Amino acid sequence: MLNIGVMVSGNGTNLQAIIDSIASGYLPDCRIATVVSSKEGVYALERAKKNSIPVAVISKKDFGSAEEYDDALLAHMRAHKVELVVLAGFLSLLGKKFVDEYKNAIINVHPSLIPSFCGKGNYGIIPHQKALEYGVKITGATVHFVDPEYDSGPI
Repeated sequence: MLNIGVMVSGNGTNLQAIIDSIASGYLPDCRIATVVSSKEGVYALERAKKNSIPVAVISKKDFGSAEEYDDALLAHMRAHKVELVVLAGFLSLLGKKFVDEYKNAIINVHPSLIPSFCGKGNYGIIPHQKALEYGVKITGATVHFVDPEYDSGPI
């Protein structure tokens, strides 16, 4: 059984897709071990609770340094025996220590075709708005491995 840790910052529509895919058998031998939010009160936490998935809020602003934040995230993921981390609308940049521990085991869902409309500040509806403003004919989403920079890991 693959233990997945899902990290969120908002509504949790990608989280719901993962929950549904596991429930339907599309993702066999997988379970969501925990959902971590960077913000209190987001609907993604309710989605997780409705499915009896343990939740935590771990906010970067509550720590004195990026390393302390990474340590808190790592301690939580280790406690839940997480093997794969999925960033599903997670807006905080992960530190090198966290990324190194989960090297090639963190994936991000980005709402554009990288390298277009990516990087800091490009999340949620923003890449779609930029694509429309720019007049692109084709748009989509990208799933990529995470490194310490915004949206720069291998696709």
